[in-house]
Formats: sequence, structure tokens, C-alpha cells
Amino acid sequence: MRYLTDGPEDGEQVLVLAHGAGAPMDSAFMNAMAQGLGESGILVLRFEFAYMAARRAGGPKRPPSAQARLLEEWKDVAIEVSNSRPRHRVFVGGKSLGGRIASMIADDVQAAGLVCLGYPFHPPGKPEVLRTDHLRQLQTPALFVQGSRDPFGSREEVCAYDLSPAITFHWAEDGDHGLKPRKRSGRTEAQNLSEAQAAIARFVTSRPA
Repeated sequence: MRYLTDGPEDGEQVLVLAHGAGAPMDSAFMNAMAQGLGESGILVLRFEFAYMAARRAGGPKRPPSAQARLLEEWKDVAIEVSNSRPRHRVFVGGKSLGGRIASMIADDVQAAGLVCLGYPFHPPGKPEVLRTDHLRQLQTPALFVQGSRDPFGSREEVCAYDLSPAITFHWAEDGDHGLKPRKRSGRTEAQNLSEAQAAIARFVTSRPA
């Protein structure tokens, strides 16, 4: 497995991140998030699912693999990282699809924590098609970083869901699915990213051993 690495190797935690459905592990969002977290002192590893790696190698632009395949790939990555870095506490997560799949394997791989960046609670325009069933029973401590006006689940919508008490939230004010605010909000994308990185750093470093 090929990883992109940010941050120091001498810490106690490693955060493994997967990408979203349509963008690779080195998208502008993933680069900014990983680099910022690395600068805050967290070791971040990024990887790509096989379908995205095939695109990078020149293959056709295909949709994500079936969920069962993605779950298997994520579990394999989590096990590989745990075995290769036995002194690190392994956190799992990702952007949108990557975070959703991570949330489905976090308990099974006994992750130290879960970090979801823009969890896709429902498809845009289809609030009735919820992707929350497994989140009611989630045991792994989790931080969901969400834009307050995310079309995949706004703050008003998400606050009404029945979710596990293990889940906490950081809301990026006026942020969209990539945490980007509108100009008229008076906020900037850099502000939202910086505040999100700080929240993630606190979450990761504060988890008890």
C-alpha cells in the first residue's frame, strides 16, 4: 500500500485518512487538512482505495467499488498500519465516503478513535435516504467535522438524528461539504480549515491510552 505521510514519526498517535468518492488522496482539501494536522504534531497517513489508485495509473474513471470491497480494503489498511507501527495508537477516518467506510470498520479494528470529515449523512436533495443506522451503535470515540450548511446533512438536520453518544461534532460555520463558507458570511475557508484542524488535534491527543 502506498501512503502519503505528513507530520512527525515520533508521536504516540497516527491518523489514517481515506479520500472521498470522486477526489484522490492528494486533492486540495486532503492536502490542506493533512499538512495542517502534520504541522500540529500529528502523524497523518493517506491512502487510496483500489478504484482510485487504478484511475491514477491511467485506468478508466470508474465509480467507487462495492461497499463490501471498500470495507475489506479499509480493514486491511488499518491492520497493516497497526502491525507496522505497534507503538502508535491508530485513529481512522477520512473525507466523505472515506470517513463513512471508516465509521463502519472502526469498532471491528478497535481503532483509538474516528475522525470523519464531511460525513455524507444523506445524498444531496434526499434527506430521507439516511446513512446513519450503524452510527446508533458506534462504540469508538468519534469526531465528526461538518460544514453547518453541508448539503449531505446540515446542522439542523444532523442535530435531529438518533446517533451514538460516542460521536461529538465540530461545526465549520457556514461551511459546505468541503467546509468552505460563502463570502457573505464574513468567514474564510482558511479559518474553517484551521479551526477544524485544531479540533481534530485536540480530539486525537486527548484520547486516554
